[in-house]
Amino acid sequence: MPVEARAAMPADIHPTALVEAGARLGAGVRVGPFCHVGPDVTLSDNVELVSHVVVLGATSIGEGTKVHPQAVLGGPPQNVRHKGGRTTLTIGRNCIIREAVTAHVGSDNSRGATEIGDNCMLMAYSHVAHDCIIGNNVIFANGATLGGHVEIGDNVTLGGLSAVHQFVRIGHHAFVGGATGVPGDVIPYGMVIGNRAKLRGLNIVGLKRAGLTRAELATLRSAYRMLFDRARPVAENAETVRAAFGNDPKVAEILDFVTSRGKRIFCVPPVSGVHEEDDIEE
Repeated sequence: MPVEARAAMPADIHPTALVEAGARLGAGVRVGPFCHVGPDVTLSDNVELVSHVVVLGATSIGEGTKVHPQAVLGGPPQNVRHKGGRTTLTIGRNCIIREAVTAHVGSDNSRGATEIGDNCMLMAYSHVAHDCIIGNNVIFANGATLGGHVEIGDNVTLGGLSAVHQFVRIGHHAFVGGATGVPGDVIPYGMVIGNRAKLRGLNIVGLKRAGLTRAELATLRSAYRMLFDRARPVAENAETVRAAFGNDPKVAEILDFVTSRGKRIFCVPPVSGVHEEDDIEE
């Protein structure tokens, strides 16, 4: 690392680390042994790269985030249409990024940016693909994987070895079980489990942690049962639910999520005696 660059950065940089000229490091940054920080990287105050961390591309990491060994952040997107244009990865404040996590910059044929919010925990071997948008307080268990262009709301938990298909949306406060493949959108507050994700009700544990009252939970449960009543199409049910519970803001969030999907698909509850592929409505 050039002496002039070191002098301009109030940071603790291990002698074996490579911090390229042009990188911007805030106060209190710690760059551990054998790390590599590229020339277009910004590490905000008190970021810590423990050791053997690679941060490339136009990547910005927020204040207080800690990155553990073998993580690779800001690598190019795994997108054959990407032509090498400058795209970005932004990681928020106070995140914990564990061993061997990968997160890529956006692709230049799409939105061009990948975003991870504040206070997120990405456990070992999890992956965030190009052009994803991840909210705040999101937890990825070990090996959880996102395809490109996925949108994850606030306070979502992804179970270990789960995999979310590209372009899927997962609403806030949802829960994805371990080893679950998610081929369609998951409603806010929903809980999905299975080889191919099926709605198994609401994320009651998460809702209680969020402070919902028994009355609020009862309203959401009633709206959920009405929305996914198999006697009628979901679109028709949505109007019935809106008439009955439309003044409840949390029910309205679910309805807006479902009715604004356009041509998207979303996960619905299972039906006995049908193939898994028949259990996703378009």
